Amino acid sequence: MTEKYGPNPDNLHPMEGHPRVYFIKNCVQSPNIIVGDYSYYDDPDHPGDFERNVLYNYGGDRLIIGKFCAIATNVKFIMNGANHKLDGISTYPFPYFGHGWEKAMDQMLELPSRGDTIIGNDVWIGYDSLIMPGVKIGDGAIIAARSVVVKDIPPYTIAGGNPAHPFKQRFSDAEINQLLTIQWWNWEIDKITRHLDLIMSSDIQKLYEAE
Repeated sequence: MTEKYGPNPDNLHPMEGHPRVYFIKNCVQSPNIIVGDYSYYDDPDHPGDFERNVLYNYGGDRLIIGKFCAIATNVKFIMNGANHKLDGISTYPFPYFGHGWEKAMDQMLELPSRGDTIIGNDVWIGYDSLIMPGVKIGDGAIIAARSVVVKDIPPYTIAGGNPAHPFKQRFSDAEINQLLTIQWWNWEIDKITRHLDLIMSSDIQKLYEAE
């Protein structure tokens, strides 16, 4: 049965016959991975196992993904648990291996951290991209395939490369500010459904005036 106002965000697989596409929030178990409604991942090999792409997830940082994000196959998120001590002569994590080396465990208590990784709303991340710890990708941004994102990407900006850098803004500064005011992704789903033609168009002023 077709939903009146879009697919049910609480269903794992929103597209009948396409199990490789799933709403991420319905399959994550880690409390530090927070995902908004309708954000999906495309996974042909391990449908429903998004967390395998969140690497070194044993620190205190969080991965926060907004609503209506499209995340392509093989996108990986590196968490701060991957970090090694940088202020000593060696970066090797001796204490973790025990057998007498644990005596230096106090040297491992303050590993470097860049904080939470935050992906905004309506973000498209292309195939095989790598998102490094503490990166913030703004609402409406697009990350090109096979990018390595090491620095923050502003809202409504197309970025790519290794390391990723901005190519261009999708809209003018004034239009971006207007879109960030509208925040259509926070509308009730029936309003979103009524105004899909505007959300998918380029007429920002009409979207701003929508009721």
